[in-house]
Amino acid sequence: MKSGSSVPHATKCGLRGRPRKQGVEVGQDNALSTNQCAISGLGAADSRPVARLQASKLSSSISHHRDGRTVQLVYSDIFWSCDIDCTYTPPKQPPAMRAGCTAARLSRLVVSPRRSYPKPLDFIFRPRFSHNMALQTKLKAPNGLEITLPTGLFINNEFVASSSGTKITSVSPADGSEICSVEAASAQDVDTAVKAARAAFEDPSWADCAGRERSVLMHKLADLVEQHANVLATIETWDNGKPYTVSLNEDLQEVIYTLRYYAGWADKIHGQTIPTTRAKFAYTLRQPVGVCAQIIPWNYPLAMAAWKLGPALATGNTIVLKPAEQTPLSILYFATLVKEAGFPPGVLNIVNGYGRETGTALVTHPNVNKVAFTGSTATGREIMKMASGTLKNITLETGGKSPLVVFDDADLEQAAKWAYIGILSNQGQVCTATSRLIVQESVLPKFLEYFKTEIKNTAVTGNPFSETTTHGPQVSQVQYDKILAFIEGAKKEGGKVELGGASAQATAGAGKGFYIEPTVISNVTKDMTIFQEEVFGPVAAVTPFKTEEEALKLANNSQYGLAAAVFSQNIERAHKVAERLEAGMVWINSSNDSDPAVPFGGVKQSGIGRELGEAGLHSYLETKAVHVNLGSKL
Repeated sequence: MKSGSSVPHATKCGLRGRPRKQGVEVGQDNALSTNQCAISGLGAADSRPVARLQASKLSSSISHHRDGRTVQLVYSDIFWSCDIDCTYTPPKQPPAMRAGCTAARLSRLVVSPRRSYPKPLDFIFRPRFSHNMALQTKLKAPNGLEITLPTGLFINNEFVASSSGTKITSVSPADGSEICSVEAASAQDVDTAVKAARAAFEDPSWADCAGRERSVLMHKLADLVEQHANVLATIETWDNGKPYTVSLNEDLQEVIYTLRYYAGWADKIHGQTIPTTRAKFAYTLRQPVGVCAQIIPWNYPLAMAAWKLGPALATGNTIVLKPAEQTPLSILYFATLVKEAGFPPGVLNIVNGYGRETGTALVTHPNVNKVAFTGSTATGREIMKMASGTLKNITLETGGKSPLVVFDDADLEQAAKWAYIGILSNQGQVCTATSRLIVQESVLPKFLEYFKTEIKNTAVTGNPFSETTTHGPQVSQVQYDKILAFIEGAKKEGGKVELGGASAQATAGAGKGFYIEPTVISNVTKDMTIFQEEVFGPVAAVTPFKTEEEALKLANNSQYGLAAAVFSQNIERAHKVAERLEAGMVWINSSNDSDPAVPFGGVKQSGIGRELGEAGLHSYLETKAVHVNLGSKL
């Protein structure tokens, strides 16, 4: 036995060896101990094994759970299953908070191959628990659920403290109360996270991980998300304000499906052979980009994370992910599932923080190969400028002011129902929200009546944890104030408020929270601010048109080009209009029913590149051409 470097978060032992037969016991009664260590600060990111025993060829690490004297861990995957019993004397303080020695005795390790495998494995058993209890908080959610939530930065599969001591405080949109504070990354912390991601990208535990093995890990992660869906949905609703029923039944289902969808792609990524001449064999390789910076918006924290993580993990990249400062919580709980699923340290790192410091440090870091961002167009422009310094691969999904065009031959009742979904889903905080309702003049009055009736019958504004609520608060005070200012501006410019148009604090939040009534404004012209600028709230702007050509001019009269919707029972017209609309996505007789299997992205100032579907993989892959000389001599 030889000792290695100490680990602050968990006492570990590493066992190498491939068992010769099923159920063989190795390492029985071997005493394991760490060497004397000096821990500087809380939450060091190193997670190398403390000690190793030479037994055969299976690499493992065992984590002792908190302060119990006897630990029983069970590990299994598609290749191996292990039952592990450990006993040890716990320290008086958690190892993360002191310097010194700990000792453990491995009493039994049984390693059982589940099935034959063509070559010896160097498989790592990852710890599920961390000793750093200082970087977590116990919370009781408004729905009564008790949650233990990590609050640290997630680097190298451990939760660590910020080097600067800076915090972010999460506020509940429902009543403005503080939920908790979490660590905010400094530029130094970002550098640590990027180095961890780079090391993981080059380490054999990930670099040599076959596509089918990545697929297994991703399916395991999806399974864990499904098992913990109620906790994740609770945190998402508490932190973001969207109705719990939406978080649980829509957002979390999308996270699970997206992870499984891309897990299916992991072993289907390949290059091609290219015929040239008989003297040459040419082929291409599709290889991961490297370290990816992913910046997530606040409107769909977990779903947008899944959209980016899915293709990045499937293609073998490593990631440093920055959540939005308004919604920093749910992704930290998700991180515990990443570790539990068995992803190697450094594959996914999460750095909460403020955009000006954390985001800038991430985007400008010289060892980041790719940046993927979802958010406002203004921020997207700044990110593009910063990323240009090292010509990083970049994907941007930015703002939108999407039109919904209703022709006189449309099913008006259905158009009104889809218009409701298109603008009022997620309190209007949707990048593809079809917020410009461009309606043929002859049917405008009837459509407006259907639309207002649908809102009155469907929208229930109130406590997001109530089962009857369909419309929760806006995400923040800043967003709340901004939306109300847009409504007042529209009225001053000549818009007519058909419905809503005011705060709903008094009725929905008992005088608290960031509630706004679903709002419909008519008499909107193409030159008005409400027609041109993204509100990102529950505000529909209604504009009439006479001819198909006028409808197209109005729809395309925007700096944005993310999405559009067309309603017509004339399928020939619908296809023709869809082709001419300047948008990355067009829905015919529906709105905002996206699917993770279908590409998602915009044109003009709505972004660069595509997410989701097979197209979403390409942003995370490089193409390498290989030329093989088959005998040509000079």
